Amino acid sequence: PRHRRPRRRHDEARQEDPVFWWQGDVGQGVRVAFTDRGAGNLALHTGDDADAVRSRRAALERSIGVPGGSLVFLEQVHGTDVADADRDDRPAVPTADAAVTATGVPLAVMVADCVPVLLVGEGPRGPVTGVAHAGRRGLLDGVLERTVEQLRARGARGLSAWLGPSICGSCYEVPAAMREEAVARVPAVAATTSWGTPALDLRGGARERLSALGVGVVEPTADTGSSCTLENEQLSSHRRDPGSGRIVGLVWGTGPRGEDAA
Repeated sequence: PRHRRPRRRHDEARQEDPVFWWQGDVGQGVRVAFTDRGAGNLALHTGDDADAVRSRRAALERSIGVPGGSLVFLEQVHGTDVADADRDDRPAVPTADAAVTATGVPLAVMVADCVPVLLVGEGPRGPVTGVAHAGRRGLLDGVLERTVEQLRARGARGLSAWLGPSICGSCYEVPAAMREEAVARVPAVAATTSWGTPALDLRGGARERLSALGVGVVEPTADTGSSCTLENEQLSSHRRDPGSGRIVGLVWGTGPRGEDAA
């Protein structure tokens, strides 16, 4: 569909740490974070040099203090499969759009306009954590519902979700028929661009779906500009620049259990 570049541009000062758009402690010895483009492209499927991507991933692991090679990335296919990161026979790179762990395995989810969702709950033996990739298809098909179901199957209580940077409803233009189909399934995604054309609000849809599931929703803000990936050039946006790669959402343990499990 036709896209008109928004007028708002990011011209604020860089944050002190050029790797993270936002990060924070969320209790139970767990941290969550979202990178910005200061961390570089972290995806292997965008045509970037694979060795360079692996080097950036290793640098990111050092930055968050987890063992090299322990951070689980996914081969994301805009589906609803949820990988069990605790399985002994888990592939090194599971084909899935979400992952869960009850043993502190550090998890990553890649985005460049879709919503990265990080989930944390209290389990019987410590925190239960997960990540989900909520793009249009996955959101409508139930990836968040399936992720929450898998977390609760592992005993998670008091779940909270952190929604990271994504394209906003004022920028995500779609054909009218696509909006109608999406709104029929998840009404909260209804939106209109700032120039008056049909649009989808993926963040609004994710917020509504999670709230309906009884999950507390947190939407961090950073001092480095808009959380809209298209508006903020410090964030990756496939619509603005397909070559900008992928930023990631991260959840990992900072205590002894997380270190041992990783």
